[in-house]
Amino acid sequence: MTFVVTETCIRCKYTDCVDVCPTDAFREGPNFLVIDPDDCIDCTLCVPECPVDAIYAEDDVPADQRGFISLNAELGKRWKPIIDKKPAPPDADDWAKAKDKRGELDRG
Repeated sequence: MTFVVTETCIRCKYTDCVDVCPTDAFREGPNFLVIDPDDCIDCTLCVPECPVDAIYAEDDVPADQRGFISLNAELGKRWKPIIDKKPAPPDADDWAKAKDKRGELDRG
């Protein structure tokens, strides 16, 4: 099993989670983070670090977010690793409250 970043992260891109990942499994896109399932060791350390509750165990991903399982796998192979925390975008708090953000995803 692996962990999955879901829609809530789009345009928020808080990076608190990457600091605690022992395998550097996070990948960074223009406005979203994903977890490479091949590098994730199911340690759960990232889950409580996410301020917007965007990270789920694969088996617990809500039904309306299940497409993010394959999206994490796909983009995890294309995007570069992120291993250090970065400042969140200036409007991250505003986007954290937004719903239906899939159309905002920049696959870069």
